[in-house]
Amino acid sequence: MTASTDPDFRARLAALNAKFAATVPSTMDKIAQALAACNASIEDGQPGAEPLHQLHELLHGVAGSAGTFGYATLGQEARRIEQQVRAVMKQGSGWAPVPAQVERLLAWAARDPGAIEFDTSN
Repeated sequence: MTASTDPDFRARLAALNAKFAATVPSTMDKIAQALAACNASIEDGQPGAEPLHQLHELLHGVAGSAGTFGYATLGQEARRIEQQVRAVMKQGSGWAPVPAQVERLLAWAARDPGAIEFDTSN
């Protein structure tokens, strides 16, 4: 018997997936709060280092774990935005398009974070 056919393994995996799913709304709330902190700390067109770091860490966490628990698209989009935030952190510029990207992710995740396609048209 392999792990994929072991009913106990499958049950544990399903429980972990459900646990992750339950955390998505609060994680998205934390990302929204971090974005608000970034926007509130802007000087010379760039957010403060600490709020920016917090936003990066939250996106990084979603990017690293979402796919494991069946939320591949959520993870991919979080990774894409995380990379933008990382570039802002390194270069000290480029913040302007990031808030809209995060807002689109949050709106999409509020509708269906487990969706296969990242569709922001609704």
